[in-house]
Formats: sequence, C-alpha cells, structure tokens
Amino acid sequence: MNPIKVLLIDDHAVVRAGFRLLLSCAAAICVIAEAERGEQALVLYAGQRPDVVVMDLSMPGIGGLECIRRLTQRDATAKILVFSIHDEAVYVDRAMQAGAKGYISKNSAADIMLEAIYALAAGDTYIEKGLLPENSFENLSTYQAIVQQLSVREFDIFCLLARGLTGHEIAAQLCLSYKTIANYSTHIKTKFNVSSMVELAHIAIALKLI
Repeated sequence: MNPIKVLLIDDHAVVRAGFRLLLSCAAAICVIAEAERGEQALVLYAGQRPDVVVMDLSMPGIGGLECIRRLTQRDATAKILVFSIHDEAVYVDRAMQAGAKGYISKNSAADIMLEAIYALAAGDTYIEKGLLPENSFENLSTYQAIVQQLSVREFDIFCLLARGLTGHEIAAQLCLSYKTIANYSTHIKTKFNVSSMVELAHIAIALKLI
C-alpha cells in the first residue's frame, strides 16, 4: 500500500517540524510538502496532489478558512484536516462548512492526529470527540430512534452526507438524480431537526456510524 501523502500547513516552522517528526514515525504516512500560508498551499496542492491536507486556521494572508474554501472549490474531493488551537464549536462548524473533512485540537494526543489522517484518507469525516457539541451525546437515544426509522435509502444517504460527500457525488455513487438526493437531504435534516451537514456529521460521529 502506498503511503498517505500529506501537505502540512502552518505558519510556525517549529510547529511544522514537530508534526513532521510525529508523522514520520508512521510508516503509512509521508509529508510530501509544507506551506506557511494559504496562498503557498494552493500552489503546492495543485502541483503535489496530496491525499490529505493538515492545516492550521490562524495564518497570515488569506487565512485558513478561505484557504479551505478555495481548495474545495478547485477540488471538491480535497480531504482537509484542521488542527487548531481553537477548540470552540463555532470554529469547528465554520471549518466544516467551508469544506474541511476533519477537525482536531492542537492540544490533542499525538495518536489523535494519526487516527484522523487515516480516517480522512479512507474517505471518512473525523471530529475530535471532545470538540463535539454536548447535545450530540445528550440526545443520543433520540438520534438512535430516528436512525431506526430511516428507510434503507435514507440511511445510506444520511451516512454519505455525514461523511462529507456532496449531493452530486452521492447522486453519481447511487445512480440517482441530483434533485432526488437534494430532496432526501431535506427530509433527513428535517427528521433530525438540524439545518446543516455539519450537524449531521456530529450526529453520525456520536452514533459511531462514521
């Protein structure tokens, strides 16, 4: 199996060196390039085509959130893992809504980053457990009951949405029209009483479906 190619983005050289050292201990991961700001990351991504981008949010220039938006606009399949000192839910939500597929705190244990990179490389979404809204766990029994009531098709689409796939990607994978997927998405969000795909991801992770 080829190693997972990682592009590491952080404006502090010492931080990049630390995480590069950490990732070098994993035989299945290879840091192929580093960037210190978003503009440089966009160029490196286009030339290097990494499997996973690991990036900070607080950077000079266009900043992390805008970098995520531009990367995902250019490549909807980009797998971006945010690692940030900010552990508030608002930052997690904004990053995921911008297009990130995962979010971990810089205060997390070393194995969390490895686990997150493996998850994203496999096509999953990953949000560090401690960063999930508390109600994801308070309402666990309610969510479990709702999942039990989903049809087979609704369950499949719910899981794909939670993993971060777009409506067009799901339509192609399930051989359905985009309009059909959009209708399913609306019904699923209504059943869970949520308004965003990020909230669906929170629920799926809390239920250990992804």
